[in-house]
Amino acid sequence: MTSCTVRRMSFLESFHYSVLGTNEKNRIVFVHGLMAFAANWRKIASRLENDFQCLIYDQRGHGRSFKPEHGYSPEIFAEDLNKITDELGWDSFHLVGHSMGGRNVMVFADRYASKVRTLTIEDMGPDANSTAVDYYKDMLEMIPVPFESKSDIKNYFDSEFAKKFKSKEPMSILSTFLQANLEEKTAEPLIGKYDWKFSKNAVYEIVEEGHKKDRWLEISNFKMPVLLVRGEHSHVLKQETFEKMLAVNPNIQGLEIRDAGHWVHYEKHDEFVQALRDFYKTHE
Repeated sequence: MTSCTVRRMSFLESFHYSVLGTNEKNRIVFVHGLMAFAANWRKIASRLENDFQCLIYDQRGHGRSFKPEHGYSPEIFAEDLNKITDELGWDSFHLVGHSMGGRNVMVFADRYASKVRTLTIEDMGPDANSTAVDYYKDMLEMIPVPFESKSDIKNYFDSEFAKKFKSKEPMSILSTFLQANLEEKTAEPLIGKYDWKFSKNAVYEIVEEGHKKDRWLEISNFKMPVLLVRGEHSHVLKQETFEKMLAVNPNIQGLEIRDAGHWVHYEKHDEFVQALRDFYKTHE
């Protein structure tokens, strides 16, 4: 009689991730926004990896991580990050989240506060919004995926998309962001064609679940130092919400970066990196 060993798949194997840097005493976890992926943080992490060990990863439903049919609430995303950091042996780190990732880190920092040395929320507020998903449905449903070639992608975004879609962001930034999310597929029935890296249905569920309830309780609960970063021209984190968040909790300090919109770390990467360095130096 022969025996065999059944290998159990680790939770971490469901995720695409990278660890940059070797300083295990100073660690940072970066959490991307909606329809983004780990590489969106690489320019920031690469500027910090000499002094910090940085984790970047694709959240569920995005990039090269697993894409279940359902399960996209901020609580589930927070649980994912807890399991990922447990498996990596990371029990203390600085936490940075942008946009949807900012909402997810609000929940994580409230639920797993003992792991979070400092929290940075980039351009995201805690308010609920039952109609938020409409903007993303209007956007994604008008884009005729799959595309046959890179030239077809460029032609579409340079002409039709720019003319038809009423973007809340600068069109040049949104167009570049969306095109970066299209990849050549290597499996049937889309082999050789270009389609989304993310799950479109996951995007809709993320927005709906993320905006079902407000997160003001989490904001008021934070005991760790919090840096709240807002782009001067942001359409997501309004000035009045930014100021209210600062007023609700004295542990939150605010920074508004001039001439930036919603994607602060993309538009003003040098200023963003310096803001993190200054914040961490203050809270060593």
